[in-house]
Amino acid sequence: MITVSLCMIVKNEERVLERVLRCAAQICDELIVVDTGSTDKTIEIARKYSEKVRFFEWIDDFSAARNYSFSLAGMDYILWLDADDVIDAENIRKFAALKETLPADTDVVMMNYETAFDAGGRPACSYYRERLIKRGRGFVWQDPVHEVITPAGKIVYSDIAVRHQKIGNGSAGRNLAIYEKLIRTGRTLSARQRFYYARELMYNGDKETAAREFYGFLALKDAWVENKISACLDLSECLLSQNLRADALAALLQSFEYGLPRAEILCAVGKWFMDAGKYGEAAYWYKLAPQCDKNGSKQNFVAPDCYDFIPYLQLCVCYDRLGDKTEAARWNRKAGKIKPADPAYLHNKNYFEADKESEK
Repeated sequence: MITVSLCMIVKNEERVLERVLRCAAQICDELIVVDTGSTDKTIEIARKYSEKVRFFEWIDDFSAARNYSFSLAGMDYILWLDADDVIDAENIRKFAALKETLPADTDVVMMNYETAFDAGGRPACSYYRERLIKRGRGFVWQDPVHEVITPAGKIVYSDIAVRHQKIGNGSAGRNLAIYEKLIRTGRTLSARQRFYYARELMYNGDKETAAREFYGFLALKDAWVENKISACLDLSECLLSQNLRADALAALLQSFEYGLPRAEILCAVGKWFMDAGKYGEAAYWYKLAPQCDKNGSKQNFVAPDCYDFIPYLQLCVCYDRLGDKTEAARWNRKAGKIKPADPAYLHNKNYFEADKESEK
């Protein structure tokens, strides 16, 4: 059986830290918490669970802090978690089983990272991340923000999921400030960093500058294809906010240069036509979305609802606007099979039932 060190970096996480440490204590053989400058009860909470609470002077570099935390690990593998992550009971059981069965020559275990949720708690966005790292194989964190370890060697994909469940808004503008500091000091951003810089601009409301950065990123030859597909979707959103509708559609269609259409893109194209009142054209694109395989690439960001629930619900609206209530109701029933308690499905169901009553 393998042994596992948890390595975390934290700052002012008193609201969530005990939650994640309680999970980790059930699956890890060593808990290491590195504090980067807390002024609340974070350190006190950490010491309830671990004797290995250490300190790192914050230098606006997440990778530096994480690499320091990794240097303290003593077990076979290193698990990293953020303070607002959670591993539920089912995935704790899966993790315990993985410790018993993981081949000793495994270098990296990829696990699903669920980062957004619908009203019923189902994942609304997920993607694979390098989560369990073989100690002593030379893996290091890279990039000051949106840090990453590049997987290499023998990589295992697990169905274990880690849920990112924030409480509050976090540190608004922090990541953008780090990027802007890098730029001011003459740092040339890598392709990956340019993608995330554009995203931070978008998240912080500067969609005009974000659009320019996305265009610059998409022009790079060495950019990762999955980031390019995501950039097309984000660029379209930025352009729509400026009422540049034709350019927004072009951005979505540009994603087809990089690989097979993704349901997330197809739903966005469908919405573009829907917003233009072209319901027949919108229905065409929404019908394509459920045909996509959301497991086709283990590298991309996945919005699961785009592969069934959203296109079904939107097809209901399209056919209702086209005057075909029978077909509209059929699509709504399909949506209801996915989320039977969803308010939009129930609203449509009542609408069709009332319409039938009025015809009697």
